[in-house]
Amino acid sequence: MRAVVLRTPAETPVVAEHPAPAAVPGRSVVRVTAAPIVPLDLLCASGTSYFGRPQVPYVPGVQGVGVVESSAHLDAGTRVFFATSAGMAPGDGSLGELCSVADDDLVPVTAEVPDAALAALGLSGVAAWMCLTWRGDLRPGEHVLVLGAGGAVGQAAVGAARLLGAGRVVAVARSERSRERARAAGADVVLAPDDDVDAFTAGLAEACAGRLDLVVDPVFGTAATAASRVLSPGGRLVNLGGASGDVAEFSSAVLRAKSAAVLGYTNNALTVEQRRAAVTAVAAHAAAGALAVAHEQVPLADAPEAWRRQATGDPGVRLVLTP
Repeated sequence: MRAVVLRTPAETPVVAEHPAPAAVPGRSVVRVTAAPIVPLDLLCASGTSYFGRPQVPYVPGVQGVGVVESSAHLDAGTRVFFATSAGMAPGDGSLGELCSVADDDLVPVTAEVPDAALAALGLSGVAAWMCLTWRGDLRPGEHVLVLGAGGAVGQAAVGAARLLGAGRVVAVARSERSRERARAAGADVVLAPDDDVDAFTAGLAEACAGRLDLVVDPVFGTAATAASRVLSPGGRLVNLGGASGDVAEFSSAVLRAKSAAVLGYTNNALTVEQRRAAVTAVAAHAAAGALAVAHEQVPLADAPEAWRRQATGDPGVRLVLTP
């Protein structure tokens, strides 16, 4: 099969012929129709992450959409969303024509959402949905702040907060292009971060109209510090990433006085049932036009250039390969 193949960690992969996966017990073979290039793919391929050095050569790609080709678990022809451990454990991922997937990592999809649109949302949509519902316990009418709102998780979180009945959704994004994406996702107010924590805190307080119940935080750093100061009594900050730094400062007095909570989140903590339910919900809302991530379809032949664009940190949209 044709696939994106990483031969040396930290280098740009190439498009080449690669052995097609064989059918084995407990795994299904999926013909891939759409697979995003995400930051986790580059982290795993770097050889310097906490996952360790990947076994090369391998096909990157931690998620995708496709059609079951052979399986003892699902009927051939079943449309699925799937996740892989490519780069985190030996084995190939989604950035090729075919992919071997553990049966538990397959989620049948019946919602009429285009493959590329579903792949663009993917696990970012799952993370946003579960941060708001399961981890953040969002209640109708509450005010939500989304940090890093121009990214895939941020766009999905803004849209999902609207769907879940948030009374006000405030978004923070650094570049004008990112702020435009947050506005398109449905934010009431969009502002830029400020490296002056005190000034940023004041700006957030004004934007949130005196109330902040839930923060979705994929960035951490000074943005999380400022957001924690604005939380209302009983407020929750859910962190799922450290794009702006691995350290934030929280005042014990402020957290105690407000009975506020700082919570961690990772998709890896979800059960198989939780992930399936989240994918199904995200796909249904995407099909209804209420949830989306800006994306660009890229043919397999252009994968190396797309990989380099993702490596810049902000390619402008989610890049989705369509083998």
